[in-house]
Amino acid sequence: MSYTTDLIKNVSIAGHGGTGKTTLFEHLLFVGGIIPRAETVESGKTAGDYSPEEIERKISIHTVLAHLERKGRKINIFDTPGSSDFLGDVILSFRASECALLTVDGRAGVQIETVKLWRNLDDRKKPRGIFITKLDEERAAFDAVLADIKEKFQVSPVPVTLPMGIGPGFKGVIDILEEKAYFAQDGDTIEKEGPIPAEYEEAVAAARERLIEAAAEGDDTLMEKYIDKGALTAEEIHAGLIEALAANSFVPAFAGVALKNSGLLPLLDFVAGIGPSPFTAKDLALTAEGERQEVPIDPAKPFSALVIKTSYDQFSGKLSWVKIVSGKLSSESDILNVSENKKERVGKIYTCVGKKLEEVRELDAGDVGIIAKSATLKTNDTLSAGDSSLNFVHLRLPEPVHSVAVNAVAKKDDDKLGEFLIRATEEDKTFRYVFNTETKEAMISGMGELQVNIILDKIRQNQKIEVETHIPRVAYRETITKKASAEYTHKKQTGGHGQYGKVVLDISPLARGEGYKFVNAIFGGAVPKNYIPGVEKGIAEGMARGTMAGYPVVDVEVTIVDGKYHPVDSSELSFKLASRNAFREAMKQASPTLLEPIMNLTVFVEEKYLGDVMSDLSGKRGKILGQDTVGGIGEIRAQVPQAELLRYSIDLRSITSGTGSFSVEFDHYAPISGRIADDVIKSAEAFRVKEEEE
Repeated sequence: MSYTTDLIKNVSIAGHGGTGKTTLFEHLLFVGGIIPRAETVESGKTAGDYSPEEIERKISIHTVLAHLERKGRKINIFDTPGSSDFLGDVILSFRASECALLTVDGRAGVQIETVKLWRNLDDRKKPRGIFITKLDEERAAFDAVLADIKEKFQVSPVPVTLPMGIGPGFKGVIDILEEKAYFAQDGDTIEKEGPIPAEYEEAVAAARERLIEAAAEGDDTLMEKYIDKGALTAEEIHAGLIEALAANSFVPAFAGVALKNSGLLPLLDFVAGIGPSPFTAKDLALTAEGERQEVPIDPAKPFSALVIKTSYDQFSGKLSWVKIVSGKLSSESDILNVSENKKERVGKIYTCVGKKLEEVRELDAGDVGIIAKSATLKTNDTLSAGDSSLNFVHLRLPEPVHSVAVNAVAKKDDDKLGEFLIRATEEDKTFRYVFNTETKEAMISGMGELQVNIILDKIRQNQKIEVETHIPRVAYRETITKKASAEYTHKKQTGGHGQYGKVVLDISPLARGEGYKFVNAIFGGAVPKNYIPGVEKGIAEGMARGTMAGYPVVDVEVTIVDGKYHPVDSSELSFKLASRNAFREAMKQASPTLLEPIMNLTVFVEEKYLGDVMSDLSGKRGKILGQDTVGGIGEIRAQVPQAELLRYSIDLRSITSGTGSFSVEFDHYAPISGRIADDVIKSAEAFRVKEEEE
C-alpha cells in the first residue's frame, strides 16, 4: 500500500545505551500488529537486533527501520544504537525523521549520551519527545526524571501520559490528552483501556492544564482565546499541540513499561495524531554555486531523494536506503544520480520491518524506502528525476577518534582484506580506511574500539581472514631552528657525456605552518633557468626525508644563491642531485628539531570524573584550555600530542567506566626534544631497518 505525504510520520527512537530502545521498538511493532509476539533482547530474536554481532553482544549496532499503521497513518520507526561508537547510524535516522523520541531510564534519569543526543537535536532544531522507561522497577521515579530533564536541559517537559503507580506498584498509564486510563496486563497482552481511577483525578486535571497551556503557546490566536476564556476545545488543543511540537516549542513526555506493553497505545496515538508531518520539515541542499538552500518536503515537485544509508544483505545484496524529499519514487523507473552524474535504472523498491523486506510499487515524498542491488548508489548521493543543480548536503557525521594500523597475517590476503574494509566504510560512514604512504601502514579509524573490533571480527569470521592490528605510527615532521648554508657539487664521469652541477643553498626557518618557500637568487646565469626546475625537485626530495629521523621537513625557506654548470655535462638531473645533497648538508648545520602533531581534544564526561580526566591529560603532556559543565556533564577542552592519544578511547573508557566520549582534530605541529625526541629517532631507525630487511 502506498501512503501519501500527509499520512506519513517518521520518528527515531534514540537514547543512552540500556534505556530500552530496542525493547520499546519491538513492543511497538507488537501492539501495532506487525509482529505476532514481542521477543526479548536476550532471546536474540528481536526485529531490531538481528545481525550475528548484535545477537552475540546483546546491543544495537545498526539502525533498523520498521513501519506500522495507526489511525490511517503510516509510522516509520527507526531503532538506533545507544553506544557513541555507532553515532553515525543515529544521525542518519535524525536526518530522515521529523521527530525523535529519547528514551530515559526511570531510575538513572539523564545520562551522558542523552545530553549529547539532545545537543545534536538542538543543532538541528529537531522536535523531540521523552519516553521514560522501566517505571515498574525499584528506584524508578517519573517526577524526579522530569525534574532532572528540566534542570539539565532548561526545558519543562509536558506529560502526555502519567504513570499509575511506580516501581512494583506500577499498574499502567493515564492518557492526559484523551482522558483515558490504560491498564497493563499480564503476559503478551496489549494494555486495556478503562476509566481514570478517582485517586488520579487531581493529578490528571493539573497535567491537562499544562497540556492546554502548551497547546495555546503553539498558536497566537489560541493563546488569546485561552487567556480570554481559560479553556480550549479538544480540536483546538490538538491543533495547538501539532503546531507547538512542529516548532520545537513543546517537549511531550510519556510514561511506560515497554516489556509490559504499557504506555504504548497512547504513544502511538500521539505520534499518529500530533507527531510532525513531513510537510513541516525541510532538507538542505547546495546549489551549483555552493550556496545552501532549504528544500521543503513536497510531493508536487519533481522527484528528489537522498541516500541516507548503505547496507549489505546476504540474500538481497546491496541495499540503498533513501529519504524521498520531493515527488515520488516508482519501481522500474529511470532516475539521475546527481552526485555521480549517472543515470540509474531503479528496479524493485521496498519498505522493511527489520531485516524483512516488503516490496512496494512507489514511495511518496516524506517516506523512507530501499532501492535494492544498485551498483552505483552510495550514502550521501543525491537522486533526482532529471537534470538538477541541487545536491543535498551530506550527513553531518563526527570525525573518527580511534585508529589502528591493520594488515592481514598472510600477505596474500591483504587485497581481500582491503576490499571488505572498503565495504565497511560504505556501510558506516564514520569508519575510515586509508593507506598512509608516509608511515607505510593501512589505517582504519572509527568512533571507538568497540566499533573497530566488531568490523574486524566480522571480517575474521565471515571471510576467514586472519587480521592483526597495532598502534599506528605518528606522522612526525622535522624542521630547522636557524639559518645555514651549504654547497654541493655533483660530478660524475661515465664515458661520453658526464654529469655536472654545483649549487649553493641558503636555508632559514619559516613560521610554523608556512610549509615551504623557494627563492631563486641567481644572477648572471651561474645556473641557467632551464636547470632551476631540477633544483626545486632536488630540494623537494631532500625535504621528503629529513636528516634526524627520516620524517618530512616543513617550514623552511630555501634560496639558491650561486652555482656552476658545464656546457656539455650539466643536466636537470645533475642539478637535482646536487640540490638534494646541498639541502641535506645545510639542514645538518641548521639545528634541526623534531615536530609532533598536536590535537584539539574535547572530552565529555560525567561531572564526577572531571578531576580524574584532567589529571590523566596532564600526565599525557596535555594543556587544558577550558571546561564547562552543562546538566551534570563536563566538557573539557585541551591540546594534547597525538602520540599520547593513540589509545585514548581505551584509557577514557577505563577512567569513566565506559561513559565518557571525546572528539579530536589536528591543530598544529610543535617542537619536541630530549628523551621524547630520542625515543622517536630510535623508533624511526628501527622501522627503517625492518623495512630494509623485508
